[in-house]
Amino acid sequence: MTTLFSKAWDEVFKPLIKRPNKFQVAALCYRKTDGGKDVLLITSRGTGRWILPKGWPMDGMSAAEAARMEAWEEAGVEAKAVGETSLGTFDYIKDRDEGLPTPCDTVVYPVEVADLSDDYPEAGERERRWLPVDEAAELVEEDGLKDILRRF
Repeated sequence: MTTLFSKAWDEVFKPLIKRPNKFQVAALCYRKTDGGKDVLLITSRGTGRWILPKGWPMDGMSAAEAARMEAWEEAGVEAKAVGETSLGTFDYIKDRDEGLPTPCDTVVYPVEVADLSDDYPEAGERERRWLPVDEAAELVEEDGLKDILRRF
């Protein structure tokens, strides 16, 4: 009988009350090197884990442009080019100060870096590091992001 209730919960009731995941955009910031490409990772402010610059969509901007803006605010990226076609989507749980953890689906856009500024909105709040793609994939926690980095 327990199996029947468990199956009913998973297949009927839980989908009825589950809210859809929130939508975020992320910038996969990169530079071309003699060996291929390096990507820029930053640390999150809360846990210090390695992530891409990411955030919420912005009114009046495409998702790719919002990702470029997040790259500026969180990492000081001055963009050379921004791709309008996403590289893929990954999901993660965002820890929020004002409430429960929030499941997010995050769409990743390529941002070619022209330069890095030392004076940007979140300077001093995060570390940033250039890494070869395969090393970056080993540092991030989210499996979907690992896959996107490995394909890049």
